[in-house]
Amino acid sequence: MLPESITELTGALGKLPGIGPRSAERIALHLVQTDTALVRHLADTTCGALTEKSPCPICDDPRRDPAILCIVERAVDILSVEKSGGFRGKFHVLGGKISPLDGVDPEDLRINELEDRLGRESIQEIIIALGTDVEGDATSFYLAKRFQRPNLKITRIAHGLPAGSGLEYADELTLSRALTGRREM
Repeated sequence: MLPESITELTGALGKLPGIGPRSAERIALHLVQTDTALVRHLADTTCGALTEKSPCPICDDPRRDPAILCIVERAVDILSVEKSGGFRGKFHVLGGKISPLDGVDPEDLRINELEDRLGRESIQEIIIALGTDVEGDATSFYLAKRFQRPNLKITRIAHGLPAGSGLEYADELTLSRALTGRREM
């Protein structure tokens, strides 16, 4: 019988795509038998991005604004934000959204790693860039409440109408958010 901590690690690794129960167990056993400093370095330096090195090229880029951190759900979301060309800060990947019905609690996400980053780095603004579904809204509100503190600005990306579409194609919620998130011209 494996210790509870290894069983929990195996369960977390088993949630990764393409990792079955046996592979998750082998990876977990390898990690707990690996040099502690190496495992700690891996946990401390990764933002969750798709990368072959740690820190990732975005976090390692000195031209990036280290005071602004964009929170995304999945690593591939970084690509979408990067394609927009409108963000020059750093990223943090949560690895999902809070969804009690699907068995995803805050402890299952990379929220503790975010807390650690806030303690280590000079972050002045968190931009929450999650979807507008129920789980995305719940996760955004949870993060905003949990990380509310002096000298930390917490914002959420605006939601509104897609470019090139008309009002007749917008649902009520999207139109309401577009009106609420309006800004002066």
